Amino acid sequence: MAKTLETTKHRWRFYRAGGVDQVRLDTGADIMNLHQLDQKLWVALSCPVKGLEFDERTLALLDSDHDGRVRVPEILAAIKWLSGVLKNADDLVKGQDGLPLTAIDATKPEGKQMLASAKHILHSLGRKDATSLSVADATETGKFFEQARLNGDGVVPPESIEDAAAAKVATDIIACLGGLPDRSGKAGIDAGKVEQFFTDAAAYAGWHQTMKPTDRTAQPLGADDTATAWTALLAVRAKIDDFFARCRLAAFDTRAAAILKGEEKNFTDIASKQLGLGVQELTGMPLASIEAGKALPLTTGVNPAWSDAIAAFHAKVVATLLGKDKTTLTEADWSTLTGKLAAYGAWQAGKAGAAVEKLGIARCKEILASNAKDALLKAVAADAAIAPEVDAIASVEKLVRLYRDLHKLLQNYVSFTEFYARKPSVFQAGTLYLDARSCDLCVRVDDAGKHASLATMSKTFLAYCECTRPSTGEKMTIAAAFTAGDSDYLFVGRNGVFYDRKGRDFDATIRSIIDQPISIGQAFWSPYKKVLRMIEEQVAKRAAAADAAATGKLQDAAAAAGAAAQGGAAAAPKAKFDVGMVAALGVAVGGLTTALALVGKGVADLGPWMPIGLIGLLLAISGPSMIIAWLKLRQRSLGPILDANGWAVNGRVKVNIPLGASLTDSATLPPGAERSLVDPYAPKKSPWPRIILVLLVLAGILFGLHKTGISQKWDWYKETWEKMFPPAAASEVK
Repeated sequence: MAKTLETTKHRWRFYRAGGVDQVRLDTGADIMNLHQLDQKLWVALSCPVKGLEFDERTLALLDSDHDGRVRVPEILAAIKWLSGVLKNADDLVKGQDGLPLTAIDATKPEGKQMLASAKHILHSLGRKDATSLSVADATETGKFFEQARLNGDGVVPPESIEDAAAAKVATDIIACLGGLPDRSGKAGIDAGKVEQFFTDAAAYAGWHQTMKPTDRTAQPLGADDTATAWTALLAVRAKIDDFFARCRLAAFDTRAAAILKGEEKNFTDIASKQLGLGVQELTGMPLASIEAGKALPLTTGVNPAWSDAIAAFHAKVVATLLGKDKTTLTEADWSTLTGKLAAYGAWQAGKAGAAVEKLGIARCKEILASNAKDALLKAVAADAAIAPEVDAIASVEKLVRLYRDLHKLLQNYVSFTEFYARKPSVFQAGTLYLDARSCDLCVRVDDAGKHASLATMSKTFLAYCECTRPSTGEKMTIAAAFTAGDSDYLFVGRNGVFYDRKGRDFDATIRSIIDQPISIGQAFWSPYKKVLRMIEEQVAKRAAAADAAATGKLQDAAAAAGAAAQGGAAAAPKAKFDVGMVAALGVAVGGLTTALALVGKGVADLGPWMPIGLIGLLLAISGPSMIIAWLKLRQRSLGPILDANGWAVNGRVKVNIPLGASLTDSATLPPGAERSLVDPYAPKKSPWPRIILVLLVLAGILFGLHKTGISQKWDWYKETWEKMFPPAAASEVK
């Protein structure tokens, strides 16, 4: 019996993973009843369309509002649509590429239309006897219709119009009003653009007829020269008005003249720049020097930023209307010029259909006299007429893609079944090999800094790596999670190799790190490593200081020897043995050995409980760091890592210690491999470190016995101690 959209209450099954109850989607009924599942139980509520290891075309078809996200209502709408097209929803669980025509439910209107469209596609591909339709078949047909002359979107590019004259008009429309994107990607026109263009063309022609060619009042220089003069006047009109206004203000109060000319500060600012006529401060200054009653110079003394515009104004307006010998312009002359062109300006102010003016009145009249409008509207109508067929083909492509991909998407959206089953999930970009480890939890990142601001809440050690493929120049940035091992040799600049899901290798370099605990084992050794690093740093500092001091003494000795050879001052006396230094060293060594002796005595006094005491001692040192690491590892979550990439993760997708250990593999020898422990380059062992260690331990024990008073019972030990350290020196040591 066909499993379609159920109306009864569905019985759900859940499993526990990542600390969250996640729904099982094993049957078609589970999928068809997702509308009944409380959204609080969905692991994710949205995911990005791009950047996932999933077919972007399928996600784009699901993204009905084209906002770059696939949300819950869009998934539910797709499932409801499928319920009216497919016979058996269990087919969706198969996830196979190739939709059998028998799987389409032709008893329903939409299914019947879908079956007809699928057969039409197969027929167009020359496979009319085929019984199934693949994603490649539907995609190829869709691309064909996108590139076809008519593709059903109601937008017609000029190239697809068979009438050459109408095609030229379509090009004019795009030039004047702009084009619309056709499904093929080319710029085209629709019915609205055609109507708007012809309305503007008619308005422009009607306005143009209101000016008679013989009207010398409105066109004192004739049609063309008056238009040129008016354009030249408009270019400088505001600046000339500004100049005469400043001159009038200077006549009103002479104190204003210096200010109106332009502040000295403006010239100081300009002097520090790369000078050019387009400097903003220079463009904003007056046309010429400001004085009361001054005429505007037209040839010399003009602001360099406006010299070209004033020269054009002088040649096209002043010379033609006032005379060629006119080299200055008074305010009265300016009023005369504007008065002569006032009628033309008023006519220009009433212009209609300005969008088509660039074509010229002759071209506009030619277009209006032709039948181009009817031809263009017919071409648009013919394109729109096949919209149902093209839309049906697009629906078939959506059907075959969802038939193949929907179940996989739900396993990475409603629940994270694939991730917790250790199958490559849609957000895992590949595997990073670095520091004798392989990291499977790697996600693509567009902006590492922005991603890290939120991903730090995941409590996961993340290494942001820049990946480059030299052979092709491809680049990407990934965030790799290290969930096992330690971080001793993970630092910025380390190189590794990243393999994407297609098996292609990229050079990977760590660019930044989010430092978090990786494992309990790392936390156990952390205090000891810190102490060792501190000792190494102190030894390095002391060695450097000693080296500098020794070098200084050699230089001083050399200088003293030279002075003595020349009969100069006597060499400095050799420093005496510093008893205080020896005493201080004795105190330091004694304190350390006393502490070791007391700890050793305390552990030894435990008798048979000595192993437990040693364990307690280790826990006292490593316990705090291990507890902190354990608390953070319990909070380790995948959610913030995905949220930073645009997901809306709804559940607490935890990455616990066992799961983390499976996400990062450390290098191990393969089973059954032979191993030789003979290392020809192993350093030769010297007996002196062991001898010195034994002597130090013995000295520490003896000193500890002396401090605790146990050795006072041994007379020979007391006599030996007093011979080595007289009472005065012994008091200093104490």
